[in-house]
Amino acid sequence: MSHTINHLKKLRLQRSELAVPGSSPEMIDKAANSAADFVFFDIEDAVAPPDKERARKNIIQALNDIDWRAKGKTVSVRINGLDTHYMYRDVVDVMEQAGDRLDTILVPKVGVPADLYMVEAMVNQIEMAKGFKTRVGLEALIETALGMANVEAIAATPGRLEAMHFGVADYAASCKARTVNIGGLNPDYPGDQWHFALSRMTVACRAYGLRAIDGPFGDFSDPEGYIAGARRAAALGIEGKWAIHPSQIALANDVFSPPEKEVTRARRILEVLKEAEAQGKGAAALDGKMIDAASERMARNVLVVNEAIERAGQLSQREPRVAAL
Repeated sequence: MSHTINHLKKLRLQRSELAVPGSSPEMIDKAANSAADFVFFDIEDAVAPPDKERARKNIIQALNDIDWRAKGKTVSVRINGLDTHYMYRDVVDVMEQAGDRLDTILVPKVGVPADLYMVEAMVNQIEMAKGFKTRVGLEALIETALGMANVEAIAATPGRLEAMHFGVADYAASCKARTVNIGGLNPDYPGDQWHFALSRMTVACRAYGLRAIDGPFGDFSDPEGYIAGARRAAALGIEGKWAIHPSQIALANDVFSPPEKEVTRARRILEVLKEAEAQGKGAAALDGKMIDAASERMARNVLVVNEAIERAGQLSQREPRVAAL
């Protein structure tokens, strides 16, 4: 291992992230009782300009009126972009009026590290002024060519940054990519056209101790397509995916929850390697396959996720029907 090790900054269960427009109090209320691990209230793309002020007020009220933590939810707000005149008021109003009830702020269209620095400076000052004891984290939405070109530098930003999300829709627009559905695959491309971007962002996240989250899949009438995209992301090491419709929550929870068979094997790997260590061996065999220290690290990754799910009491909410699709 390198002498430079960046440990995970913040462990949060984030298998499913439900996107909720702040302009809809009804959807906010439903989100509170959903099976989503993570809920983000949107003031950006899902809210039309005339409704942004009302959406902001709705979000502040919901943060204060509902005990989201008691419901096992992590809550975030996606503010407007730094290139708009809405952004500063989003940060000031939400933080001053509900900053002690908020877990993270999702910053859209992050292009350079300085974008996060600006938001962090505002959050720092407001927390100090209000005397809040909680610390709001930042999450960066990588959804432009500039953001992807600078993704490693953004990931290395010190301070509150704890996760990065891949925003496939705006990324496609920024790259002028030809798409048929938000997050879907163009049949003219021989494979997964989003693989490079997802993989690069994930590597940057893991190098600097951040969570890696996949973004939306637009066709909520196509659960098979959603599951396929989630499985590709999970294979790369991504730990969760957005749900733009409540029907996608169970799909994400299932895909990003390690199967019991995988959990059992992970525990067995640790047991066998411990036995081998007692015999002075650095490697061992399990089910006809060699396992070693790298196998132990992979096994512990599985168990950490499983333990987080158990703590959240959400194992019972997996949907067996998903695996049959």
